[in-house]
Amino acid sequence: MTTIAVSTAISSGRGELVSVRARSLLMAKWRVLWVAAAFALIAVAALLRIMFLGLFEEAPARQQFGTALLPERGDIVDRHGVPLARAFPAYSLWYNPAALGGDGPPLVRSPREVAEALVRIFPDLEVNALTARLKEGRPGYLRRRILPEDANRIHALGEPALEFPRETERFYPQGSMAAHILGFVGADGRGHIGMEQVFDQRLTDPATRGTPAALSIDTRVQGALEDELLRGMADTNAKGAAGIILDVDTGEVMGLASLPSFNPNLIDRTGESFIFNRVTNQVYELGSTFKPITVAAAIDAGTVTDLSRRYQSNRALSIGGFEINDSHALGASLNIPEALIHSSNIVTAQVADQLGGERLNATMRALGMDQRAQIELPARGFPLWPKGNWSRITTMTVSYGHGIAVTPLHLASAYAALVNGGVWRPATLVKVEPGQVVEGRRVFKASTSARIRQLLRLIVEIGTGKKADAVGYRVGGKTGSAEKPGAGGYRESSLVATFAAAFPMDHPRYVIIIMLDEPQGTAATSGQRTAAFNAAPIVGRLVPRIGPLLGIMPDDTRDVDISDLAPLVGKGGKE
Repeated sequence: MTTIAVSTAISSGRGELVSVRARSLLMAKWRVLWVAAAFALIAVAALLRIMFLGLFEEAPARQQFGTALLPERGDIVDRHGVPLARAFPAYSLWYNPAALGGDGPPLVRSPREVAEALVRIFPDLEVNALTARLKEGRPGYLRRRILPEDANRIHALGEPALEFPRETERFYPQGSMAAHILGFVGADGRGHIGMEQVFDQRLTDPATRGTPAALSIDTRVQGALEDELLRGMADTNAKGAAGIILDVDTGEVMGLASLPSFNPNLIDRTGESFIFNRVTNQVYELGSTFKPITVAAAIDAGTVTDLSRRYQSNRALSIGGFEINDSHALGASLNIPEALIHSSNIVTAQVADQLGGERLNATMRALGMDQRAQIELPARGFPLWPKGNWSRITTMTVSYGHGIAVTPLHLASAYAALVNGGVWRPATLVKVEPGQVVEGRRVFKASTSARIRQLLRLIVEIGTGKKADAVGYRVGGKTGSAEKPGAGGYRESSLVATFAAAFPMDHPRYVIIIMLDEPQGTAATSGQRTAAFNAAPIVGRLVPRIGPLLGIMPDDTRDVDISDLAPLVGKGGKE
């Protein structure tokens, strides 16, 4: 009985065990099926999503890929596509005093030891200054734009506080060329002072940054302008210089330079002191360069109808206790051509007195000389403009460029109107496409402009502008030398020398303004400080260099006809 009971129990236990195993296997199979089904559903869902995106959605991946290929900041190029400013990835050296954490020192070694190690990598750094910088414990850049191999050498120093993040850097391949036009990009990634600031949004917007921003300047012309200005400064020991080349028909700036300049690739304290733009932001009394403007206004108004009419010139004009004199004796009387080639203040003042302050004021306003110069650059100087109704003495002094101070850009735009048929247009640093020229406003009659072209050519041929002449280019222009104002009156020892030119005078294409700030009499200028001996020669050297670049070839068989004026003129004199 006992044996039979045990056997039955064993048999029953085996059956239950088989049943449990069967149920476990079944459950496992179901789990596998559920997992497989889940994966199948996920795969189907993914496939359906892909199909939906392919059929009904626009291709965001393509747009994002295209955007990723764009530079972080768009390029700036000259009118021919030559790069002036570009963005590229680079390493920087960043000091992070908190890299080690805790309250301990930020560096493994002493600041002095780290500084000496960095100077071995970058010899242009100064040990003491760098040591002091590290001791400050203030985070910031130690150096922008380092090479990958330099980053590896820094890494080998084993200083966690020295980091080298990969960033997008702005690079100016032409160095300091056109620095005052371009400006620079600061550590904040924003453009400053120049066209970098003007174009800031365009250069960073994904919709526009892929297309380079084209400026009006020609790098070849810009280089020649800067080169000749540097030579002029060196020859005369001038403290500064400014120059601009302007297309008289479009207002496009072909070249613009202010010296001393700076390198936008490296903005240090020295560079910061030179960012002031003398062409657009500094106002000067530009002296006798105003005389052709006064004569043009008088011709236009009918005040001067006969260029042969003579004006007394052998005694000073006394007006309200103020005397107007010439720098040297010019004879008992002068006509208009003689007055311009000899640069007579006395005769010009008489012409202005007959014209009247109201009309001269209106002409100056029409030339934009009562407001900031019109150009895209943000830094534009406001003229020193005589307020209220102009008195007789104010009218007379303004007529020869005293008592009014404007920028060289003001003068360039005014001379463009003088020679282009009489139409004033704002200057622009943006390339003007055909058919997009600003209409401008008429200031002078076309006949007046034609007469002024003759007179300006006469000044260069036989007057104070002889040294500006360039064979075959038919240069015309006017000198201007003005004493700078100071405490207690004008300073005889400090001159601003200016030459305003245009070429070719038979069909003017370009205006050139050259200005030297406080030139000295040197051997190169025969001891003279006036524009006839320092600014005019710069034009004479510059025109043959830029003429062919601008499509103007020398031709000594052509010239503006001055045959009706030549008989009116005696021998040329000094400025």
